[in-house]
Amino acid sequence: MAGKKKATGRKRTMKRAATGGRKTPSKAARPAAKPVAPAPNPWKTFADRFEREAATTLKVLRAFPADQGAFQPHPRSSNAHRLFATFAVEQAMTLAAIKGTLQMPPQVPPPPPTLADCIAAFEKAAADVVAAARAATPASYTKMVPFFGGPRQVAHYPAGAVAEMMLGDQIHHRGQLSVYLRMVGGQVPSIYGPTADEPW
Repeated sequence: MAGKKKATGRKRTMKRAATGGRKTPSKAARPAAKPVAPAPNPWKTFADRFEREAATTLKVLRAFPADQGAFQPHPRSSNAHRLFATFAVEQAMTLAAIKGTLQMPPQVPPPPPTLADCIAAFEKAAADVVAAARAATPASYTKMVPFFGGPRQVAHYPAGAVAEMMLGDQIHHRGQLSVYLRMVGGQVPSIYGPTADEPW
């Protein structure tokens, strides 16, 4: 028994020496693992980006001369009034995708009568999109909704993918309208960088 006690004492002495004389903390004394933070809501990320892009789109819409709604750079191009109306229609489709109520073919209302009315419709629709996205649950981002899948074809995609695609189309048509704006002699505002009319 005495030999065992001496051996145990030597082991403790050697263990203290290896740790600089400090006692090795027990497992119970070790800090607990930090809790894993929940994944961010993808709809919030979308809402932040959409809000920035919609504000830029509004700058381009407001810069367009109100008396140039009939401008059409080519017979196969939309005129400016129809292009203005497209912005509001697309945001209504985005809103329906977020809410899970999107239907194909979409119900497209007639264009508002003036460019100013189109701008007001876009502004309201964009605000509704931001509010709905901020209130949406993360699970609804991957909920399948119908959308165009090809000529006369309907397919199903995650709601978030449809919303992102519609935002991309807003940006596309904004670029198209900025060309119209230059052609009718309007002032092209800064979009992603300086322009000849709004230098940095």
